[in-house]
Amino acid sequence: MNQEELFKKLIAHAKEYGYIFPSSEIYDGLSAVYDYGQYGAELKSNIKRYWWEAMVRLNENIVGIDAAIFMHPRTWEASGHVGAFNDPLIDNKDSKKRYRADVLLEEHIAKLEEKVEKEVEKGRKKFGDAFDEAQFRATNPNVQRSAAKLDEVRRRMVEALTKNDLEALRQLIVDCEIACPISGTRSWTEVRQFNLMFETKIGSVSDESSTLYLRPETAQGIFVNFLNVQKTGRMKIPFGIAQIGKAFRNEIVARQFIFRMREFEQMEMQFFVRPGEEMKWYEYWKAARLKWHQSLGMGDDSYRYHDHDKLAHYANAACDIEFHFPFGFKELEGIHSRTDFDLGNHQKFSGRKLQYFDPETNESYVPYVVETSVGVDRLVLSVLASSYCEEKVQKDGEEGGERVVLRIPAPIAPVKLAVLPLVKKDGLPEKAREILAGLKYDFNCQYDEKDSIGKRYRRQDAIGTPFCITVDHQSLEDSTVTIRYRDSMEQERVAVEALRGIMDEKVSLRSLLSRL
Repeated sequence: MNQEELFKKLIAHAKEYGYIFPSSEIYDGLSAVYDYGQYGAELKSNIKRYWWEAMVRLNENIVGIDAAIFMHPRTWEASGHVGAFNDPLIDNKDSKKRYRADVLLEEHIAKLEEKVEKEVEKGRKKFGDAFDEAQFRATNPNVQRSAAKLDEVRRRMVEALTKNDLEALRQLIVDCEIACPISGTRSWTEVRQFNLMFETKIGSVSDESSTLYLRPETAQGIFVNFLNVQKTGRMKIPFGIAQIGKAFRNEIVARQFIFRMREFEQMEMQFFVRPGEEMKWYEYWKAARLKWHQSLGMGDDSYRYHDHDKLAHYANAACDIEFHFPFGFKELEGIHSRTDFDLGNHQKFSGRKLQYFDPETNESYVPYVVETSVGVDRLVLSVLASSYCEEKVQKDGEEGGERVVLRIPAPIAPVKLAVLPLVKKDGLPEKAREILAGLKYDFNCQYDEKDSIGKRYRRQDAIGTPFCITVDHQSLEDSTVTIRYRDSMEQERVAVEALRGIMDEKVSLRSLLSRL
């Protein structure tokens, strides 16, 4: 099964098992908008809780806020979004499909990088233990040709984006002979810029109303509340303000399921530091955030850093933590050194002083900012993609054949445990209900008595429930039950009175937080 087939199966599974539905599906849906079903909502909530507790609870100098979606329109002038929040888009004349020009070029660069890595891997297999990778990269003619081409494409792309030279961007696409994935042709239109902000109106009478924007990011709500939080919380630099909230972007090219949507959720933290110390904290948060992702246990090799070739107008350093999705390595979280651009511009546009008096240096200054920003929806997709597994079952006591299982880490799994009576008679359902009543206040539990025990195990595997508690006739005699483990399908006999402690140890966020 290739990655494209895997991704299609994952999307179908997410819908079939109550994770993610197309929005307004009975009206044929709405492009790039999705609803979270009963299990998707739980998974999303658990991910947000883990981020919040790791960011706010574990750091004494970070606090959280919840700013409004609607903000004064001058906010977006100060932030640069009104004038500079655009995507360079290009259309293929034959397929009529629209693409981001920079993404087409980034995918072309990724193919060149892959070509280099394949040559290196061939050399490694050929020379074995005697292989010198640095020397091979420096001397192999195939590697050198691809690397030179890669550097030239990247240089021209960065130059065109920096100068906002749309014609140069189009010419580079033509020179690289990039074809439309749908039509296979290279018949491209001119590149045009599209502003991504949604506009709306506020006011009861249309001709007296004012234009507002749905926020394209949550960060500005933090910046405009900088002084409020700093003074009321008596915060001393360095300190951070965290927020989780919805953002909206009019993505013209929205695809890859929930990876790129028009309505999405962000988890952002802005860390305020002394000018001159921003790079130290930038490196600190790069490492800290990667460690947070790796703590989920989805494989350290699934992540990598990617430094930005073109910096945003507000940044002096920026990198992405990328995750290996079924469609390749893509951005999961961004870490940016935003300098004093945001607070400085809000101070300029509002006429209010947004400065911090530093008692240690006895001076006032506009703090610099290091930002960490991660998309909740992309995190959900990364968890589902790394958890989805189809495997053959060869286990005593389990039904044979194949099973589909979501190996979601237990602390963030939507349903923590299912209580299952072996049969629907002989007092077993009553005993199972009694056990459920003692656990449901602490854990998200399910009760299921329909179909054979094997089919019920399969249902729980498919929704990612890490533990099944099976109540059988022996349970009535000695008050013990069987815990069946999702990943290994091993079974363990335990006392009912020990269940709460065992489950708490296995599904508590403490087990993840302690790894940070």
